[in-house]
Amino acid sequence: MDQRPDAAQASTATFPRSRAALDDEAHGDTARRAAPLRTTGGSAVSATGAVLARPALSGGARLLPQVVLALVCGGYAVGAVLGWGSSELAVFMGDFGLAAAALAAAASCLWHGRRNSGRMRPAWLLFAASSAMTALGNGTWGWYEVVLGRPVPTPSFADVCFLLFAPPAIVGMLVLAKRPENRAGWICLGLDAWLIAGSLMTLSWSLALAHTGPLGEDAASVARRAFSLAYPLLDIVLVSMVIVLHFRRSSSASRPAVNTAIGAFALTVLCDALFTSPLLHEHYRSGQILDAGWFAGSMLLAYAPWVARRDAAEAPPPAARRPEGRSRPTAGAFAALAPYLAAAVCTLGILFNLMDGRPVDGVVLFTACAVVLALLVRQAIMLMDNIALTQELAQAENHFRSLVQSSSDVIMIAAPTGILRYVSPAASGVYGRDAGELEGSELASLIHPEDLGPVVHEVRRFLAASPCEEPTTRIECRFRSGSGDWLNVESTINRHHGGLIFNSRDVTERVRLQAQLQHSAEHDPLTDLPNRALFTKRVRHAVGGRRRTDAGTAVLFIDLDGFKAVNDTVGHQAGDELLVQAARRLQESVRSGSGDCAARLGGDEFAALIVGDGADDTSTRECRILEIADRLRARLSQPYRVEDGTEVRVAASIGVAFAEPGTSPGALMRNADLAMYRAKAAGKNRVELYAPQMQADVARRAEVQTRLRAALHDGEFVLLHQPVVELATGRITAVAAQPRWRSAQGILFTPAEFLRVADNNGRGGDHGRAGEEGARTAELTRWTLEAAVEQAAQRRRDGHVLPVCVRLPAGRLVDKSMPPKAVETLLARHGLPSGALILELTDSDPRVPLDELEHRLGALRRLGVRIALDGFGSGYAAIRALRRLPIDVLKLDQGLVEGVVESSRLHKITSGLLRIGGDLGMQSIAEGVDLPEQLVTLRGMGCTHAQGMAFSGPLDEHRLRRALTRGSYPVPRSDAPVLVGGGLPVRHGGYGGHGPRRPEAVHTHPPTRSNTETPVPPT
Repeated sequence: MDQRPDAAQASTATFPRSRAALDDEAHGDTARRAAPLRTTGGSAVSATGAVLARPALSGGARLLPQVVLALVCGGYAVGAVLGWGSSELAVFMGDFGLAAAALAAAASCLWHGRRNSGRMRPAWLLFAASSAMTALGNGTWGWYEVVLGRPVPTPSFADVCFLLFAPPAIVGMLVLAKRPENRAGWICLGLDAWLIAGSLMTLSWSLALAHTGPLGEDAASVARRAFSLAYPLLDIVLVSMVIVLHFRRSSSASRPAVNTAIGAFALTVLCDALFTSPLLHEHYRSGQILDAGWFAGSMLLAYAPWVARRDAAEAPPPAARRPEGRSRPTAGAFAALAPYLAAAVCTLGILFNLMDGRPVDGVVLFTACAVVLALLVRQAIMLMDNIALTQELAQAENHFRSLVQSSSDVIMIAAPTGILRYVSPAASGVYGRDAGELEGSELASLIHPEDLGPVVHEVRRFLAASPCEEPTTRIECRFRSGSGDWLNVESTINRHHGGLIFNSRDVTERVRLQAQLQHSAEHDPLTDLPNRALFTKRVRHAVGGRRRTDAGTAVLFIDLDGFKAVNDTVGHQAGDELLVQAARRLQESVRSGSGDCAARLGGDEFAALIVGDGADDTSTRECRILEIADRLRARLSQPYRVEDGTEVRVAASIGVAFAEPGTSPGALMRNADLAMYRAKAAGKNRVELYAPQMQADVARRAEVQTRLRAALHDGEFVLLHQPVVELATGRITAVAAQPRWRSAQGILFTPAEFLRVADNNGRGGDHGRAGEEGARTAELTRWTLEAAVEQAAQRRRDGHVLPVCVRLPAGRLVDKSMPPKAVETLLARHGLPSGALILELTDSDPRVPLDELEHRLGALRRLGVRIALDGFGSGYAAIRALRRLPIDVLKLDQGLVEGVVESSRLHKITSGLLRIGGDLGMQSIAEGVDLPEQLVTLRGMGCTHAQGMAFSGPLDEHRLRRALTRGSYPVPRSDAPVLVGGGLPVRHGGYGGHGPRRPEAVHTHPPTRSNTETPVPPT
C-alpha cells in the first residue's frame, strides 16, 4: 500500500488516523484507526483475562463461553505477533477480520436489545448501531485495499462510517448511567462529563493535537485536518462517558454485562492511545499486535449481552441478596473525587506544556478556563445541596426528637455494660420516675428478680444471633415503678452501636385483663369453681406427676338427684342458688392446700379430685375415699334454703374411681362417670366404686346399640301385628303393632330383647344421659309409628277396617323432637282416619310432666285418636295417670294375667282394677293371655278384650290378612271343659261368627309358651 501523508503522520491524535489524512503515509501499509473506528471491546489480553478471572458460579458449562472467547482472541493475537505468514493475509485479517468481529458485536447487541424490554434496551440497540458502523467502515477499507488493491480515497465513505461510530456509543453510555433525581443532578452529570472531557482535551492538545500539520488552503487539506481533529475529540468524549459511567452506572442494570461493555470501550481507548504514540504510529502495519486489541474489544462487546442473559437466569431472589458492604462508600468517594482528579489532570497538562518550553496555546487556555469555571459551578451546586441536606437533617432530628418526647412509650438506650445512657421523658408518666433519675442506673436493678434471669438469657441469645436473621426481639418483665410497685412492661429490643435500644410500654392492664379472661375460661361463672377444662388439666397433672407417695389418688363424680324437679317447681333462680350452695359445701369438704380440687362439670354435675396420702394398702385407701365420699353425699343431701326461705332437698349420687398405674386422665374420669351412673341406676343417693365390669357392660351396650343403628339404617326391622280379640264374641277388633329385628340368621328379636338397653338408658338419670341412646329410641319409635300407620292405611284400602294399636312412651309425646302435630300430619299423609289409631302409653316415669302430657293427649283425643294406658296395675303412677289423663282403654299388665287363675290375691286385685275401669266407662284389654282358663277367668271378671297366645302370636302381614279374613277366633264357653294344651280349630267366619264354618287349620296353644317367644314367620 501507499505511504500515508506526512501531515497525518505528524498528527498524534488519540484516534490513530483519518483514512483521508493518512492515505499517502504508510507505503501500502494500512494504518489502523483508534477505538471508535475499530471496536468497542476490551484488551485482547488484560480485559479478557479479567473476565475469565471472575470465579465461575457453578459448573464447567458456565466457563465454556469464556474459554472460547479467550481462545479466539488469543488466536488472533498469536497470528498478529507472527505476522499471519504473509503480508496479504495480514492486510486481509487487519481489514475483514476486524469487520467480522464488529459485525458479530452488532448482531449480538441487536439480538439482546430486541429480546429484552426495559430501560436498558435502547443502550444495547445503540451499541449494535455503533458496531455496525465499525463493521461497515472496515469492510469499505478492505474493499479498497484487498479487493481493488489501491489506496482509499480521501475523504471516503469509510471515514463517514468511522465518524458515525462514536455518537451511538456515547448516547448508549448515557442510557446506562444512573439517572439523576432532580435538575441539579442533571447539571452535575453534565459538568462532570465536561470536566473529564475538558481535562483530556487539554492534555491531548498539549501533547499531540497542537502539533498537527498546518491547515492548507485546498479542500483536501481542510478535510484531512477536520478528520484529524474529529476523531480525537470524539474519542475524548467517549473516554469521558466511560469514566462517568463507571461511577454512575445504574444499580438496577446487569452489572457484569455493563462492566464487560465498559471494559470493551476502555480497551478501545487504550489501543487508540497507544497508536497515537509516534513510535507505534511510524512503524504500524496492518495485522500487527495492535489490531488484536481492537479485535478483542469487539469480541468482548459481542459477549456482553450473553453475560446479561446468564446473570438474569442466575440472579437470586431479592430476599437472598446480601448488602453490598463497604464497596458502596468507596465507589461514592471515587465518584465525588473524579471531577477534581480531572481538573488535576488538566493542570498537569498545562504544566507539561510550559516545562517543555512551548507557549500556552489559546485552545488549551480556553479549555482550562472552561474546566475551572465548570468546577466552580459544580462546587457551588454541591454547596447549596449540602446546605439543603443540612437543613433537612436538622428538621429530621427535630421531628425525631418531638416523636420521642411525645411518645407514650418509654425509649431507653443501654450501654453494653447495662447502664442506661438515655431515657425518654415518657418515663415519668409510665414509670412514675424522672428520666434523669433513671439515666446512669443499672437496668438490672429495675427488673424484678424473678424475671431477671429470663431477660438476661433472652438478651444474650439476641446479641449472639445474626442481625440480618433477627433484627429485633421482644421481652416481658416486671419493672419497678416510682411508688415501689411492679409494673408489667413489654419491650422491643434493637441493637445500637454495641448497646441496646428498649422501646417499652406499660401492659399491666392488659396482663390483668388476660388473667381475668384466663380465670373466666377455666372457672364456672355461676359457682366460680374450676370447670371441666381446668379440672381435666389438674387431673392430668396429678396422674402424670404422681409419685409413690401419691398412691390412692381418686376422682369423684357427683350428680344431684332431683335437681330438675327443683327447677320445675321452685324456679330456675332457686335452682341456681341451690347450685351455688352445693358448690360451697363441696369446696368446704375438700382439703385445702393438699392438691384436692372441686369442680363443676356442667348442669348439676360436680367432681372432686382427692390426692392420695401415700397409703399402699388398697383396702385402707378405699375405706378412706369411700368415707370421704359418703360424708360428702350426706353433706350435699342436707336441706337447702333458697329464695323466700323455701327449703328444698336433693340427693347425691357419687361415683369413685382410683388412679391405678397406667390409667390415663381421660380413662380415670370416664371410670368415675360410669360409677356415678351405676349409683343412679342402683337407686340414687348412694356411692359406687368403679369396677372393670362396668366398662364391659358399657362395651356390650355400645355393641348392641351399634347393631341397632345398623339395623335401622339397613332396614332389618319388620313390623308384626297381634290380633286383639273381643272376649264375648271372639271377633278381632284391633291389631297391636310390635316391631321385631330380623338378624342375619333369620332370628326375630322381641322388644324385650332389643329395647331393654335403650329403655333402661332412657329412664335412668335425671337429664340427657341417654343422649345418643334416647335419640336412637326415638328414631325406633318414630319408625314403628310410621310403619304401623302406613300398613293400617293399606289394609283399610283393601277392606280390612280395623284400628291399630301402637306403643308410645309418654316421654316421647312431650319430647321436643316430636312436634305437636306430628301424629296429625302422619295420619293425613297416609289417609288413615284418626279414629283408626290407638296410642298405648308405656312410660310410667313420674318425672314426665303431667300438665304437658295432659295437654298433648287432649289435643290427640280431640283429633279422634284413642288413648290406652299400658301396664295398668304395675305401679303407683297408673292411678295418678288414670286420675288426670284422658284414657279410653286400660291395658292390664301381663304380671297380673299370669297368676290370675292360681292366686286368689291377684284375682281380687285384677277384679278390682277391671271394676274401676268399668265404672269409668273404659274398655279393658288383657295382655299375655296364653291359656284358655285365663281367658275364661278374665271374661268372668268383666274384661272386654284380650291378646295373647290363646288366640295368636304376632303375625306377619301375610298371616295377619288370613286371620282378618276369618274375622274371629273361637272362645271357650264358661260351661265347656277347658282343655289345657289342646288344639282349638281356627275357622273363617264373619265378625259375629255367623254362617257355615268348615275346619281349615288347627292352631295348637302350648300351655307354657311365653308371649316373648315369637316363631319365625315364613320369608
